[in-house]
Amino acid sequence: MTHAATSAPAPAVELAGHIAGVGTAQGTRLVVGRWRRSPLGGFADVMVERADGTRVLLAPRDDVAALVTRLYTFDAVHLVDVRVVADRATRTWTVVGGPLHARLTLGARTPLGALLGLVPARLVTARATAGLVDTVAGLVVPGVRTRGRGADGSPEVYVPRDQHAVVALAARWGGEDLGPLRPVDPPVRFGFSSTPANPAVTAIEVSIGTS
Repeated sequence: MTHAATSAPAPAVELAGHIAGVGTAQGTRLVVGRWRRSPLGGFADVMVERADGTRVLLAPRDDVAALVTRLYTFDAVHLVDVRVVADRATRTWTVVGGPLHARLTLGARTPLGALLGLVPARLVTARATAGLVDTVAGLVVPGVRTRGRGADGSPEVYVPRDQHAVVALAARWGGEDLGPLRPVDPPVRFGFSSTPANPAVTAIEVSIGTS
């Protein structure tokens, strides 16, 4: 009898950037990642759950798709040019990727963002306090978890740094208007946790594969 060789553990990964989570009146929900620091350099990706439950990843390159699918589950992966342009003057994000064209308008800091602003940065970013942040985040934003395991079993820790509400959305998928902004409801089903139900952009640091 032969045995398959045990594969080596995937390397640890550290990322920093922003995640936007929004819902639409049509039922499509979007999770947009805008990463300024990662082992792959800066990149953007979009996780889409359509109204019928189909989960789609829009990724700009094979290596990005490999990283994201290591952690999250999708029904389809599309390699397309994904761009996120943040305009501070208009407080908007313009997101373009394959069939998706979206414009998000940011509003005030959320209660979680205000709470995080009261915590010294050295504590917010310390992995030793991630459990406390997870508890607090779960109380302030019910249903959200900041610790769990990815699709490959790798431990994941999400450390939020700040958060602002998304107050308006204009989005199209191909020729379909997705309608105005709605909560992320039902929750998305890509991984161990959804984004907040209330649409928001969260500044975040992510550690993957390190306990």
